[in-house]
Amino acid sequence: MTVKEMMNMVYKKHGLSEADRGRTCDQIILGCEQLKVQKVAVTFMATVAVIEEAIKEGVNFIITHEPTWFTGSDGVDWLVNDPVYQEKKRLIETANITLWRCHDVMHIGEEDTIYAGFDEKMLWGSYRLGKIKDSENPFERTGVIYEIPTTTLEKLAQLLKETFELETIRMVGGNLKEVTRIGVLVGGSSLGLGIESLPMELMEKHHLDLLICGEITEWTLPAYVRDAARIGRNKAILILGHEKSEECGMEHMASWLGQLVSKPVIFIDSGEPFVYL
Repeated sequence: MTVKEMMNMVYKKHGLSEADRGRTCDQIILGCEQLKVQKVAVTFMATVAVIEEAIKEGVNFIITHEPTWFTGSDGVDWLVNDPVYQEKKRLIETANITLWRCHDVMHIGEEDTIYAGFDEKMLWGSYRLGKIKDSENPFERTGVIYEIPTTTLEKLAQLLKETFELETIRMVGGNLKEVTRIGVLVGGSSLGLGIESLPMELMEKHHLDLLICGEITEWTLPAYVRDAARIGRNKAILILGHEKSEECGMEHMASWLGQLVSKPVIFIDSGEPFVYL
């Protein structure tokens, strides 16, 4: 099986047309689509540590969700003379690894398999009410809503810390008494996907007690929830971080991809990027 054949299986699972594929940021970062796959590693981000682990495992095809070259477009014009880029590129090429960025396909297909991974991780599939979306354009899907048995913010925060192996979790709106209706915006979707007001609008429109977020901008959603809590509104947010909120989707991918293909597929955890002092 070649890299191209495996990529096509991923596209097919997500129901993407040729036109859809052309509108994504997904691309082969290094390597060749005709490479015969021996072993696959799926990861949230192809860091140097992940690449080194893949080499140890005998992997020759890495599927990464997020950029390899440090910007959203994976452009390298600004990196040509950068020693970090040069060494990372050498590491990949020397090992004859093909590296594919698989981002938009995960989010815009018939099923957002990043959120499917969140369901699986939290065991919340039966609580899901549906997508948060006000547009039929699949490129504008923004999240999911859950209605869980009523709990406290403290208990939910502890559950998230244990489930996602978090040393700490950030919170805004600590006077929230009860949590039932929850919105989840993984990764960068909690930034609004180009519309800063979107997370706040969704929170109010869908009567959400809590938003579980990936990334945040402090003057937008956190400021809104902070003020809402101050005037007595039952609102709060818990911030997992980009990596922790989406990595479960790539772990999920390793599972379903392994069932589709005849080659071994492993998951490599790229790890929490921050150290807490």
